[in-house]
Amino acid sequence: MVQSCIFDLYGTLVDIHTDEGRPEVWEKLALFFRYYGADYTAEGLREAYHRQVRELTEQLREDGAERVLSDAPEYESSPEIQMEEVFVRLYREWGVEADRELAVHTGQFFRSLSTDYLRLYDGVETMLSHLRQAGKKIYLLSNAQSIFTAHEIRALHLDRWFDGMFLSSDHGCKKPDLRFYEKLLNTYGIDRDTAVMIGNDGTCDILGARRAGLRAIYLHTNLSPDETVTEADVLIEGADMKRLEQVLLEDGRMAEKKS
Repeated sequence: MVQSCIFDLYGTLVDIHTDEGRPEVWEKLALFFRYYGADYTAEGLREAYHRQVRELTEQLREDGAERVLSDAPEYESSPEIQMEEVFVRLYREWGVEADRELAVHTGQFFRSLSTDYLRLYDGVETMLSHLRQAGKKIYLLSNAQSIFTAHEIRALHLDRWFDGMFLSSDHGCKKPDLRFYEKLLNTYGIDRDTAVMIGNDGTCDILGARRAGLRAIYLHTNLSPDETVTEADVLIEGADMKRLEQVLLEDGRMAEKKS
């Protein structure tokens, strides 16, 4: 029987569209930086932002590789930076010593500027409520930045449903890195034989779950990559929460291969 349901977030429970490429996003963000003495142009800020993301990612990758023994075949170099550090560094480029609070608020302003919409897929709360009533444990395992996602989860009133939440920026690695899965399983004592991963990404969610010894349900939603997924125990077309609930509340064998 399925006892623990581990959900991805974006593209699985939450429908979102962001566009960081719009010029007006960077124009308004550059103005915000100038409020605090960091005299960026829109294009200069865009270039500095992407450079800092690359440098921090590479630094974390190198640090992680140094800590891993050479005989650890399951290791994947899937580092996850903390975006607030990017914004701290961007202020420092202009000699501004920004504290974490300002860096977080800057990041959240950036996120709001670039977000076109944020909403739950139809039927998500009903599905989660029925899982809870059936005694299932519900967890979140998401490749996401805490300074954005923790607040978006609260804004959508999703936090009340989870018995535990793991966001990749809090742990320095992300799916499909086996370490991220193992951290969640070990922290909450999740029995992998009675757990299932539900997600919309064939590599991060399905192959990652398989490597962690978990069963997997693939939702092919509007945010899924262009891919062919054959490794899932169940394939569901679209964000069909009624069908997902039915599968999770059945006898748990999930013997079917298509839905």
